[in-house]
Amino acid sequence: MFRKKIYAWHRTLSLIIAIPVLLWAASGFMHPLMTNIKPQVASQKLAPMAVDSQALRVPLREALQRNNIKAFHDVRLIHIDTNFFYQVQLELNKVPVYLSASNGKLLPSGDWLYAQYLAKQFLEAPQQAAPPAATAATVAMVSEASEEEHDCCNAATACVLKNTTGSKVGNVARLTAFDKEYKYVNRLLPVYRVAFNRPDGIRIYVETTQDRFAFAMDNRRASFDALFQWLHTWSWLDALGNMKLYFIIAICLLALLTALMGIYIFCISKTKKANGHTLLKARRNHRYTAIIGALFTLAWSFSGAWHALAKFTPDDRLAQVISNQFPPTIDLDFARLQSKVQQPVGNLSLVKMNDETWWRVITLPGKPPVTHTAMSPGKSMEAKLPTVVLVSTRDYSILPQGEEQYAAWLAKQFSKEASGKVATVTPVTKFNEEYNFTDKRLPVWRVSFTAPNDERYFVETASGRLAAKVNDIELAEGYSFSVLHKHHFMDWAGKAARDWSTMVWAFVQILMIVIGLMLWLKKKRLKS
Repeated sequence: MFRKKIYAWHRTLSLIIAIPVLLWAASGFMHPLMTNIKPQVASQKLAPMAVDSQALRVPLREALQRNNIKAFHDVRLIHIDTNFFYQVQLELNKVPVYLSASNGKLLPSGDWLYAQYLAKQFLEAPQQAAPPAATAATVAMVSEASEEEHDCCNAATACVLKNTTGSKVGNVARLTAFDKEYKYVNRLLPVYRVAFNRPDGIRIYVETTQDRFAFAMDNRRASFDALFQWLHTWSWLDALGNMKLYFIIAICLLALLTALMGIYIFCISKTKKANGHTLLKARRNHRYTAIIGALFTLAWSFSGAWHALAKFTPDDRLAQVISNQFPPTIDLDFARLQSKVQQPVGNLSLVKMNDETWWRVITLPGKPPVTHTAMSPGKSMEAKLPTVVLVSTRDYSILPQGEEQYAAWLAKQFSKEASGKVATVTPVTKFNEEYNFTDKRLPVWRVSFTAPNDERYFVETASGRLAAKVNDIELAEGYSFSVLHKHHFMDWAGKAARDWSTMVWAFVQILMIVIGLMLWLKKKRLKS
């Protein structure tokens, strides 16, 4: 009697989960294909360029005063071609303004222009050509200055808008929230979406405040992505909110239970010879495909349910950021700073720590390194750890191990462990099981405390942001999803082997469901 009930329950549950599991298996099969059709970009990093001290003709304090800036969140140096600007963020996440380091003038639509400059560098790494004569429409769009007046603002504008080499920009939009194409998994906000007039419709997403490549999408990838979202993450249920997660967890658990019952049935029953009997042949086929696919079913259903359950825990990392306000009296004596660090300066910004203000200076080797071309955006990206020196804005003294101290200080702010003892502060330059590609930011610092906390904080010192927070339970869940769901147990053999493993086991799952449904239909026909 119990055996008959097991058979009946297995059959009923199999019919309930058949279509949802078929959708997941089909999308799992196509996922490795989708990861290999990413848009190609020339580079994901800007070539390092030392700051030309001769280009800083107007001191920072004077440029701020000329533009009536009373306070600001941060300042960096950026260049458009060979024209240097102070990129001044007045408030956190607000559009920065660009002040010429040559004459102190405000660059109209500076952030909009810089986003295009970055996007084109990432997409094509073009050599800037001499711009043609400006059109009246272009001048009217960007600047009220007369065409005869030539300065770095006009030169930078011409470099972006009147460069005829390579692909032309179609439209530019600033995003302050995630959408259907630029999803939460990309982490970075605000960003600009720069669309190019090309047959593939490529869009490059850039973060101007960190000179950062964020994401790339083209029409082909967008089609695959939309299909994957529909089949795998069930975007058609997004309107249900958390109810969607409950539904996914329920299906995963039912699949887990069905697989366990199938294994039990396999163990307590024997295989009968078909002898030309179509029903016995169908049952035999299902029996062997199912027992082979059961291990994969157990793996993905368990890890999938746990992963969906973990999504109920709020992820507030985007809100964890240090917001400062600096007075316009802060000045930059670049010659003095340069003499202290004794290396070419690649960039700088301001940080505040323990009521002291510091220049966070990125230095370059005497001979800037050659940057290699980056291929399509990948998950195994490794970032070089920059050489950073913290220099006091008060007396230009250097803080020993300043970057490590700042990373530990940031972690204390985010953890609320102001008096906690830091156990380790270590740099992270590539993704791993604990800090994976979905966390996006690199390089970061991993900060752990002695007790009583098992959490590890990953902080990005360049932006003053929390990149990730991980405890032992979250680490176990992430490891489960990585190994059991995404086949990272095949990493030793390379990405191609991992992709093949995913596709083979997803195909076995599809085969198991199809043969099972055929068996059910044959039995139904024989009964009717």
